[in-house]
Amino acid sequence: MKLILVRHGESLWNLENRFTGWVDVSLSDKGREEAKEAGKLIKSLGVNVDVCYTSILKRANETLNIILKELNINPPIYKTYMLNERHYGALQGLNKDECKKEFGDELFFKYRRSFKTRPPKTNDNSLSVKTEDYNPDTESLEDTYKRVIKYFNDNIKENLKTKNILIAAHGNTLRSLIKYLDNISDEDIEHVEVKTGQVIVYTFDDMLNVVDKKIYEK
Repeated sequence: MKLILVRHGESLWNLENRFTGWVDVSLSDKGREEAKEAGKLIKSLGVNVDVCYTSILKRANETLNIILKELNINPPIYKTYMLNERHYGALQGLNKDECKKEFGDELFFKYRRSFKTRPPKTNDNSLSVKTEDYNPDTESLEDTYKRVIKYFNDNIKENLKTKNILIAAHGNTLRSLIKYLDNISDEDIEHVEVKTGQVIVYTFDDMLNVVDKKIYEK
C-alpha cells in the first residue's frame, strides 16, 4: 500500500519569512497553486486515495481540499492537533532573518533544525489555535516527533495494511514521520527539509515494511 505525504503549499507567513507554528495562517496564491500541482502529480501516479489525515490548521486543510478537488474524490478525512506543525514558542510571528541576526547562526540553526532544542517559551499564545487536550508554549522537534509518531502508530499504521493513505501536513510533522520511517538519526534529521507543496510517496509490503520511497521534486 501507499503512504503519500504532502507538505502544505506556501502560506502567507512562509511568504513573509515568519515563524508560523500553531498560528492559523492561510495559503498564499502561490501556495494554492502548489497544492493544485501536488494534486495533479498524485493523479498522474494513478493511486487510489482511500483515507486522508491532516492537522487542525487551515493551511494544511486548504491544501488537502485543493488536492482532493484535483483528484475528484471525497474520502474520509481525519483532522487532529497531533499532526499540527511544531510550536515555535516565542519565535512565532517573528521574521526569520531578524531572528538569525539576534541569535547568531549557530543558535538560530538549533532553534530551527535540531532535534532536541526548544525555542524560548511564549507568554502569549493568543494567536495559536487552542485544543482541549494540548496547548504547548514551545516544542522541540523531539516533542513534535513524540505526538506525531504516537498518532501514526495508534491511528494510521494499521490502515496501511489495506488502504492507501494521504497525509497533508507540515514541514516538521513530515520530518518526524520521515525520521521514523527512514530510521534517521537525531543528528542527520537536522539536514532533512520538506519543501512547500512537495509530494513524497512510501510503498509498504504486507508486513508494513517500507519497500520503496519516491521524492517528487517541484
